Amino acid sequence: MSNRTAFRFTAIGACLCAASLLAHADQWSDISQRKELRCGTFADVPPFAAPDPKTREMVGHDVDLCNALAKELGLTAKVTPLSVEARVPEVKLGRVDVTIANLAYTKSRGEQIQFSDPYYVAKEMLAVKASDPGMAKADFKGKRLSSTKGSTSELSIKMNGSEPVTFQDTGSAFMAVQQNKSVGMIANTMTITKLVNQSKTEGVALKMIKDPMVLQPIGIGMKKDEPVLLSKVNAALYALEKSGELDKLWAKWLGPNTEYKMVREEKVTPLADLKFELLP
Repeated sequence: MSNRTAFRFTAIGACLCAASLLAHADQWSDISQRKELRCGTFADVPPFAAPDPKTREMVGHDVDLCNALAKELGLTAKVTPLSVEARVPEVKLGRVDVTIANLAYTKSRGEQIQFSDPYYVAKEMLAVKASDPGMAKADFKGKRLSSTKGSTSELSIKMNGSEPVTFQDTGSAFMAVQQNKSVGMIANTMTITKLVNQSKTEGVALKMIKDPMVLQPIGIGMKKDEPVLLSKVNAALYALEKSGELDKLWAKWLGPNTEYKMVREEKVTPLADLKFELLP
């Protein structure tokens, strides 16, 4: 092979490599050019994201976090409501750039998309009728428990050896308990706290079992193999943590002066530093 031919092959290889890198990655370049962050949230799961009854605009903790993240990145946020089960597929398909919808890291999700460093650790909690003698999650092994379809709540039911009864929304899962279609329901702490309080004046009173079903690191979901976007999002999260913005959002929607009365104990932390049982 002549030197000229060898050089030609080397040049072609370099071009193909460069083209591959350009084609592969830069979702961040696309986002920065359009100056808009397409952010998927829940369609109707307060206090994370739900239509305001008066304005019909999407409001909630995760909506505010979308806007804060976009601002930190020098962008504007376009919020897209998603069903629970669409949170991962919409990222994979590129219809949204990020998903901020109380999205817990699981083995299955980690194989499909990449996650930011967690910004808090959620708990899946069980609510049953106040008259139920059960006191721990083990007391409900083998029993019918309701949850939203495709959620980590559903996974936690299976891990407990219970029978999942799934619905499209938490309201239906709540009604299943009220109508004796399930013994209890599983959801995140905030949702369960609200529904237990609601049950005291509407329908049959519920109680929350203190034993968490599972612990879940919550992060921002993104398409796999987009290292620049991941780096940008993580840097923005740490900046929002340092500025106190994440604490402000928490206090506004979930804090001691809200119906949830929750204290934000965890800060943005690398996933590898957390100890938890990985959901399938």
